[in-house]
Amino acid sequence: MFEVKIKLTEDLLGTVPKDKEVFSTYIETKKPKNQGEEEVENVEEIEEAGWTGFMKDDQGVFIYDYMIRGFLKNAGNILKDDLKLKNLKSKINDRVFVFPRKIHFGKSEPDGVLERPLRGMTAKGPRVSLARSDYIVAGTEISFSVDIVGGGKEITEELIWKLLEYGRFCGLGQWRNGSYGRFEVLHR
Repeated sequence: MFEVKIKLTEDLLGTVPKDKEVFSTYIETKKPKNQGEEEVENVEEIEEAGWTGFMKDDQGVFIYDYMIRGFLKNAGNILKDDLKLKNLKSKINDRVFVFPRKIHFGKSEPDGVLERPLRGMTAKGPRVSLARSDYIVAGTEISFSVDIVGGGKEITEELIWKLLEYGRFCGLGQWRNGSYGRFEVLHR
């Protein structure tokens, strides 16, 4: 097991729906309305529907270990040819583990909110919707441990460091292709 410390070089956007009942809220919107029934919506509920944030407990805001593992698998999938390793994503999934389960930012609340338009192509043509995400400001540092179980000659500590370096280009959280969530490795 080895220790990793990273520093955000760009703001990290939250990925967790603020609407704790996102599934039941979605199902409710699909129910047929009774004829003549008028739907009254609460402004706060509408606002929260498209808002993402972070997990939070008594120690503050955090991300789960699976976000780091997901990053490593994505980096492995992208860099597998450069590293000359087949099935790297699958090997990382089976052999690389991140601890602790909850990786805290050392903050009780997110640093702010980013609102942005999202453009998408639908069957009815191009559409624009709005998104709102809490963010953790660039400069924030987090630490975690990585353990490799039976990696053999292929899955090594050096390989994990190479994958983590990919965080300079594509980071964690939402809107990574917009450069959000990028980070640099501080502890090696």
